[in-house]
Amino acid sequence: MFRWIVLVLAATALALSAFYRWRAYRAGGRIARRLEGPWFVAFRLLIALPLFGSLVAYVMEPRWLAWSSFVIPDAARWAAAGFGVATLPAIAWVLQSLGRNVSETVLTKEGHQLVTHGPYRRVRHPLYVVGLTLLLSLGVVAASWLVLALTIAAWAAIRVLVIPREERELAARFGAEYEGYRRQTGGLFPRRPG
Repeated sequence: MFRWIVLVLAATALALSAFYRWRAYRAGGRIARRLEGPWFVAFRLLIALPLFGSLVAYVMEPRWLAWSSFVIPDAARWAAAGFGVATLPAIAWVLQSLGRNVSETVLTKEGHQLVTHGPYRRVRHPLYVVGLTLLLSLGVVAASWLVLALTIAAWAAIRVLVIPREERELAARFGAEYEGYRRQTGGLFPRRPG
């Protein structure tokens, strides 16, 4: 049963992402990943392929990841499934808020606009938060320490490499406007008052 939950959650998240990315492509074009540079593209593949590959392996045949399984009560797995379901509207909200600015890269598009509404009102990178939350949920549903470890590695890589580059790009594009926005918001979590 849990493999079907992982499949439905992952497929729904991918469908949402594909829909909003398609709309953004039609409205504002696409930036080729290769423009980020070969090291950045290689880095993304190094992180993404094992993570998504492990989820595909689990869905295809859970026994393939049996070596990375851990014992967890079914109630915890069901709770994680519920948490994963709760991320789906959040994913849609984030992507809808981005509108035509949705991109597969850290680079900005021609005509890119600084988004400061919706979830971006308080947090600069909510897409990473909801995506990683979903992946953590899937790791618990699958009861796979491999999926959890790869998700944590992805979080660390996003925090250390992706976010700084993305923020440099946004600062270069929007200057003082972005710096003001940056001072008022948290990176991954809302900034505490005061």
